[in-house]
Amino acid sequence: MQEILEKQKVSLDIEDIRTLLRAETQAVDRLILERLRSDVALVNELGRYIVDSGGKRLRPLLVLLAARACGYQGHDHIELAAVIEFIHTATLLHDDVVDASDLRRGNQTANAIWGNEAAVLVGDFLYSRAFEMMVGVGNMRIMEILSHTTNIIAEGEVLQLLNCHNPDTSEDHYRNVIRYKTAKLFEASAQLGAVLGRQSTHTEQALARFGMHLGTAFQLIDDALDYGASASDIGKNIGDDLAEGKPTLPLIHAMRHGTPEQVAIIRAAIESGGLEQIDTVREAIESTQAIAYTAQSAQQEAELAIEALAELPAGPYKEALYGLAEFSVNRSY
Repeated sequence: MQEILEKQKVSLDIEDIRTLLRAETQAVDRLILERLRSDVALVNELGRYIVDSGGKRLRPLLVLLAARACGYQGHDHIELAAVIEFIHTATLLHDDVVDASDLRRGNQTANAIWGNEAAVLVGDFLYSRAFEMMVGVGNMRIMEILSHTTNIIAEGEVLQLLNCHNPDTSEDHYRNVIRYKTAKLFEASAQLGAVLGRQSTHTEQALARFGMHLGTAFQLIDDALDYGASASDIGKNIGDDLAEGKPTLPLIHAMRHGTPEQVAIIRAAIESGGLEQIDTVREAIESTQAIAYTAQSAQQEAELAIEALAELPAGPYKEALYGLAEFSVNRSY
């Protein structure tokens, strides 16, 4: 995968980005811990476990960077970065229950420790707390964007459920799930920065496109890593997508270009779920260059994301947005 993704470095890397935003990300972390507090002990315990269990925090970073790149000088971007992280964390809690996952970011999932009921209900708490916080910002446009975003994400979850165990899922249908389930929150994160910066509708739409393509690239690489990395690198069990019967792009491509025998094995694996044929499936993915194809698709999305930034003024925050696009495709975790 790496040689496909290599390109000339023209931006800040992920550590440079975190250094650039250190004071603001620390403020976001403090706010998250403050707003997690509840009179219900289990909410505090489970919520703190999820927030402290790692994660790249790319979506909050995107809010902060987009706002600064658009000239925003206030403090509401801190609040909205925390809102985005709460929404994202709520979706993870619900996802892990739906998928019956027991490992995320190298740790046990909340549902594996506390049970499905507690995980779902604390996810609901995080959603409702996020909406409390966004009301506090007092901007109807922001409310409109985030309420629409959470609705689209829920639709994406249902679309993915419908695709599970369906080996006839097309690449278009697969990409539609990504667009709804993952890319939409990236899109909203970037768009919020433009709204805070009082940018034109044209610039707001450009930032939204950046986020959408960035989120798509990010998920494509996630799906490639599910077959092309190690569990210690990605923090979850290898082949989780196959075990859950999810027809992701590596499998879709392998079925398009594999031998009849390979296609039959992959179809059966998707239909039944489980990992009994994982080695054979990975061989089919390797022989059809499916990881390379998925990585190339992610690279194309990252380039479209970078193109969307053309109108932003030059500066470290724009370079950092470039850096997020490059990180999304060059990462190994």
